[in-house]
Amino acid sequence: MIVVLSRSMTILLLLKVFFCFSAVSHSQITRLYSRFHSLDKGENGALSREDFQRIPELAINPLGDRIINAFFPEGEDQVNFRGFMRTLAHFRPVEDNEKNKDPNSGEPLNSRNNKLLFAFRLYDLDRDDKISRDELLQVLRMMVGVNISDEQLGSIADRTIQEADTNGDMSISFSEFIKVLEKVDVEQKMSIRFLH
Repeated sequence: MIVVLSRSMTILLLLKVFFCFSAVSHSQITRLYSRFHSLDKGENGALSREDFQRIPELAINPLGDRIINAFFPEGEDQVNFRGFMRTLAHFRPVEDNEKNKDPNSGEPLNSRNNKLLFAFRLYDLDRDDKISRDELLQVLRMMVGVNISDEQLGSIADRTIQEADTNGDMSISFSEFIKVLEKVDVEQKMSIRFLH
């Protein structure tokens, strides 16, 4: 007997095998694949930035473009379902840590360190592994719009850099970023129960 699977069923089966390390159930993968497929307006098995911009919550989020960019590897303009799932894995609740290992580092994608790295990259606009005053100002402007004057934003950026910058280079490195946020419950604040 020969069983012929549809393209979507084959993809789901392959993804189930791929994501078995993360304890994502078949029904959860099916729901996420369905959401992915509904966003895929080009019907080519990949999402573009424009597909993400159609999501109302991202469209109104002041950091929506930065969040959208996080789904796309450097130089890429499309993300497949595997990349989509990989980015979403950063937001799994912490209790899923052991089930959600990054095969490259052995550390869970939703670990404190990886959540902080994800957040750090939202601020590191030029991807040089540090947050400059200008980058901090740009992100602050995205977040508050015109509700705060440039002078006030400059003061906030200066104070933030002054408090975080321990090596005197007038920027915030990832290790300094971690230190500043050591008492913040990042695990809770960066968790979304999108599979329940």
